[in-house]
Amino acid sequence: MERSTVITEVLTKGIGELNLRDIEVYRTTGGYVQLERAVKELGQKAVMDLATGSNLRGRGGAGFPTGRKWSFLPDNGRPRYLVCNCDEAEPGTFKDHMLLEQTPHQIIEGILIGAYAIGCHHAFIYIRGEFQDGFEIMRDAVKQARAAGYIGKGICGGDYDLEFTIHRGAGAYICGEETGLLNSLEGKRGEPRLKPPFPAIKGLYGEPTVVNNVETLAYLPYILRNGAEWFAKAGPERSPGFKVVSVSGHVKKPGNYEVPLGTTIRQLIYDCAGGLRDGRTLVGVQPGGGSSACLFPEHLDLSYDFDTISKAGSMLGSGAMVVFDDTTDFVKASYALIRFYAHESCGQCTPCREGGSWIQKTLERILDGRGLDSDIDILKSACHQITGLNLCALGDSIEPFFGSVLNRFEDQFRAYVRNSQQVAS
Repeated sequence: MERSTVITEVLTKGIGELNLRDIEVYRTTGGYVQLERAVKELGQKAVMDLATGSNLRGRGGAGFPTGRKWSFLPDNGRPRYLVCNCDEAEPGTFKDHMLLEQTPHQIIEGILIGAYAIGCHHAFIYIRGEFQDGFEIMRDAVKQARAAGYIGKGICGGDYDLEFTIHRGAGAYICGEETGLLNSLEGKRGEPRLKPPFPAIKGLYGEPTVVNNVETLAYLPYILRNGAEWFAKAGPERSPGFKVVSVSGHVKKPGNYEVPLGTTIRQLIYDCAGGLRDGRTLVGVQPGGGSSACLFPEHLDLSYDFDTISKAGSMLGSGAMVVFDDTTDFVKASYALIRFYAHESCGQCTPCREGGSWIQKTLERILDGRGLDSDIDILKSACHQITGLNLCALGDSIEPFFGSVLNRFEDQFRAYVRNSQQVAS
């Protein structure tokens, strides 16, 4: 099968062909040249302007404009911190994991450029606890970068100093939320903080802080190399640039595919991931990982970008596309996802703590053959009463997929109840 014409190679270039874990190999591809250029030629304001002009939006889930996020930092003379969020735990997402293990120097260079742009002198990367191999690879890469003069005192022979800390999480999904991550980084219980104040005002150790995703920061060297206009012109005006999309589920070639935003869902499934398994038909797709509502066959030709997917009633999120064919039992699929969110709740907010657990137990009864018709009606009503009442997005993640498939495939849920009633009679 020929390679899809929509697949691009920016962050993914050389993966599987070059040993990009080696700093010398990375430098042969132009690695660290843009860091040196930023420090020696461009200056902080120019780097900030490039990030803003590119309209790079966060690739971790929220899709907030990166340059604008940086601009919220107060000019109060206080220390500033930059934290790279590599606590990738969203069901269906595995792009950051790949970048961490395959191209660690790309991430480091992006972090260093971002830190320089905001005037930060101590940067952190928070790595999910389960990513043991990735942690060790990043640790070795940081040692190489430090030995080469890219970390520490007088970076690139200039007067800019930057310390770099790798921190491993302990495997809690809630620590992917930026304030929960900051609490964990400080050695506290990993649970979200009340906002405001936002991290830009009072973040790590109470100081102004920026938290950016791995993929977001990794694009910075290429924006500096090719210019803000190059990035801004790829994809829709309000959702420009490229995106690494993790495609999984009932497709022939699951994997990470880097494409321009604006590529259609159909192209991602059929041109990139090889289409569905033989003889099967598509019934649904999660466009943004476990937290996103399901879209359906009528949405296949939608543009895959932040705004279009949002208008369709779902979200692009971190870029995890989970594909479902006609063999899917959506009662079991819903239960698996609800069980995950109920387990990962930090317990701080009542709707999330109690609502997720209640839905899980109700679905367990239905799957065990003890369900009632009234359970379905209550679920349809109750699941919408959890969203928008929590400190963070975890509580709001419980309902979207479940609510969307309960409305679309209600017959599957009621079939479990009917079967249990027939057995009982």
